[in-house]
Amino acid sequence: MALTRKMLKAMGVEDEKIDQIIDAHTETVDGLKDKLKKAEEDAKGLEDVQKELDDLKAKSKDGDNYKSKYEQEKKAFEDYKKDIEGKEAAAAKEKAARAYFEKKGITGANLEIAIRGSKDEISVLELDGDKIKDTKALDELLTGTYKGLVGKVQTGGAGTNNPPGNGGGAKTKEEIMQIKDAGERQRAIAENHELFGF
Repeated sequence: MALTRKMLKAMGVEDEKIDQIIDAHTETVDGLKDKLKKAEEDAKGLEDVQKELDDLKAKSKDGDNYKSKYEQEKKAFEDYKKDIEGKEAAAAKEKAARAYFEKKGITGANLEIAIRGSKDEISVLELDGDKIKDTKALDELLTGTYKGLVGKVQTGGAGTNNPPGNGGGAKTKEEIMQIKDAGERQRAIAENHELFGF
C-alpha cells in the first residue's frame, strides 16, 4: 500500500504534518531508487567478471593450469637449492678430510689417492665449523688401508759416502786450484788471498 496524502488525511494527520511526512518519504524512496540503479550497474559488471572467470576455467581445462606450473617451478627451485647445499657440504667435508690427512702425514699424490678412496667415509662425516667431530672412520683407514700412504720424516746428518760440497765456506789452496772455470777460480783466489801469500 502506497503512502498518499489522502490516506494520511483519513488517519487524521494535520496538513502541515502531511507535507513533512510526504517529503521525508520522497527522500527515502529517491535514495532507494539510486541504490537500486547502482546495484543494477554493478550486476552488469559482475556479468563481465563471471565471463572472464569462465574463460580462465576453460583455459585451465585446456592444460594451461597455472597452479601446476607454479608447483613444478617451486619443486625445481627447491631441488636446485638442495643440490647446491649438498655440493657445498661435500666440499667442506672434503676440505676438512684433506687437512686431517695432511696433519697425519699423507701428502702429495698419496693425499689424492686417500681422498678418492675414502669418498664414502667423507660423505658421512659430521662437521663442527670446519673441524671433524668424530675421526674414528678416518683413523681406521690410517691404521689399515692407508697405512702405506703415511709419509715418515727422517732427520739425520749427511751420509759419509757422498758428503756435501763446501758451500761457500773457507776453501783450501788445493780446492781452489782444482776449480776449472777461470773466472770462478780467480774469484776464489781473491776471497782467500792469504792462502797464496798476497
